[in-house]
Amino acid sequence: TNGCSTIGISKSPPVEIMEQAFPVLYRHYALREGSGGAGKHRGGFGLAYEVEILRGDARASFVMDHGRFGPQGALGGKDGAVNTVTVFRNGEEHVPPHLSKEQDIALKAGDRVRVGTPGGGGYGDPLQRDADLVLRDVALGYYTSEEATEKFGVVLSAGELAIDQMATDKQRVG
Repeated sequence: TNGCSTIGISKSPPVEIMEQAFPVLYRHYALREGSGGAGKHRGGFGLAYEVEILRGDARASFVMDHGRFGPQGALGGKDGAVNTVTVFRNGEEHVPPHLSKEQDIALKAGDRVRVGTPGGGGYGDPLQRDADLVLRDVALGYYTSEEATEKFGVVLSAGELAIDQMATDKQRVG
């Protein structure tokens, strides 16, 4: 199943029900790694999912905020990622323009739609995030080791999942 919605009052039918009720196949459904804004308390992650239309014609309708600007960070926290919609048709990638909060896209069999929902904004200075929490986020696949350094100033030892404390201290000061 696809678990709880990451969007407050939003409800989303289980993937299995959608696949039984409609000619669609969910190729991917997971947390959107790296989408939460950096901060002492990082923002929550959005969702990433991809749906393929198996037969017939379809329409994808989206009512979304944060197509141009991500959810704002606070007190030094960085903004979360913006939402994204990408359509794959006949081997080509198409990113529809964000003309309004509402998108309506005509689809046909074989088309795939990839959606990334926004991540939450971070709170507080990212360089003050506990390095062990950053390490845990990397271990869970939420951020890469490069993002740990770029966003939080935490340097991981080459080839292993451990904090290089001297390099981290230097990175965070300078």
